[in-house]
Amino acid sequence: MRETVLLYNFNGERKKQLTKALLPLGFRLKAVAKEDYLKPVGFLAGLKDMEDNGSVYEGEEFQDEMMLMAGFTSARIDTLIGALRKNGVGRINYKAVLTETNKNWDSASLFQKLKKEHEYMTGGQE
Repeated sequence: MRETVLLYNFNGERKKQLTKALLPLGFRLKAVAKEDYLKPVGFLAGLKDMEDNGSVYEGEEFQDEMMLMAGFTSARIDTLIGALRKNGVGRINYKAVLTETNKNWDSASLFQKLKKEHEYMTGGQE
């Protein structure tokens, strides 16, 4: 699988910075549309064995940015994080790696789990 980064709610200058940081590394960047939030993240990332479930999300767009990395080794994750720092992208609170466990989750569920985890890890403090 080609290294793919799913991007949620990145806009304007922030999206330009992120694109500038990651495209030279050969990662496939895919902005996920709000309408696709109920589709399996494995499908959105391009896993061959995953199918579109046909669901259409009609709720609110995420208020925060989220990034999902698919097909990455730990060394390439380090490369990605280093490129974000080097290019001044700043902190992305909600990041995940595609796994066997979460590949069937939809983006809305993943976002809620990451948000809960982040709140727990930071004690609700930013």
